[in-house]
Amino acid sequence: MAHAYTPGLKVIPRILVHKTRRLPLKGKVTVEKGQQVDAEMVVATTDLPGNVVPVNLANMLNIDASEIVEILIKKPGDSIQEGDIIAETRGLFGLFKTKAHSPANGTLEAVSGITGQAIIREAPIPVSVQAYIEGKVTAIIPDEGVEISAAASFIQGIFGIGGERRGAIKVLTRDTKTPISEDMIDESCKGKVLVGGAFLSYKAFLKAQKAGATGIVVGGFNYRDIKKIVGYDIGVAITGQEDINTTLIITEGFGDIHMAQQTFDLLRSHEGRMASINGATQIRAGVIRPEIIIPIDDQDAIQEHKAELFGMEPGTVVRVIRAPYFGMLGEVTELPHELQRLESGSLARVAKVKLQEGGKEVLLPRANLEMIETK
Repeated sequence: MAHAYTPGLKVIPRILVHKTRRLPLKGKVTVEKGQQVDAEMVVATTDLPGNVVPVNLANMLNIDASEIVEILIKKPGDSIQEGDIIAETRGLFGLFKTKAHSPANGTLEAVSGITGQAIIREAPIPVSVQAYIEGKVTAIIPDEGVEISAAASFIQGIFGIGGERRGAIKVLTRDTKTPISEDMIDESCKGKVLVGGAFLSYKAFLKAQKAGATGIVVGGFNYRDIKKIVGYDIGVAITGQEDINTTLIITEGFGDIHMAQQTFDLLRSHEGRMASINGATQIRAGVIRPEIIIPIDDQDAIQEHKAELFGMEPGTVVRVIRAPYFGMLGEVTELPHELQRLESGSLARVAKVKLQEGGKEVLLPRANLEMIETK
């Protein structure tokens, strides 16, 4: 049987999700293997080194650098507060002394008798990592973090902005073709993950953000409006670190594109349940997709989901990722072995796809298709 290897998105009702939660540098793991954790629970902590503040004592005191060590009031390793005296000259007959004051709080880390410089290290910056999803700790990474596993519904999007957030799902539209309008958004959206079938306008996003929505999951969005939200061109960079209060996840693509029916139905079936979302996206090597994770209750009934090394075959559900059928879903009906000549004149491997809308059967390059994993 013919197979075609192609990237794909996951829209899976029941899967065992594994998330690695790791510190940026070594620290302390605060949970144990086998422990049940809530999404907001801190699972690991560490301290980032504080900022370094250089102080030119020789210039401040108008003395030679070699004299600095002898006139220190504070010694290396001492705690120091802003305004404290670091060093003081002897003056004349004990009078007319010149003093060098600390410009910051922290610790006097070092003083050089060669350069006349003192280094003040500000207080460490505490960093903690939360579980992100409700589940069980299945592995400990010593001094670094944990792996958390949970039975969940798992949905990936095409593109997103904004980082990890959590909220109850609230479906705003009645079907996949209805856009989210401003009048659908009110104070009841605060703390919620809003779901809409089709397009989301820039004004509607701003209103949702003002209302305190945790996130929005929608079929399509205007690419030009991304820059208005974040203040700069996204390009091909990794997203997820934007300074915004509402995470946006686009499931289908840019423009007025309605959400895939199976994606919408799955989200709607979980209305009112808590979801963990992350808009982080990378579209180059090492692809990262935005995600929605909705924990489910049947932990014992679910089986491990294993990635298998096969691709498209007749019956596979795919999304078209190039014009003129961009965003449409269909089912592969045939995978011809022979190369086919395209309208451009080039030869390529193709797939025959029956589109869900209208039932039209079209011949498309396999490179223009993205497999949707639903089981």
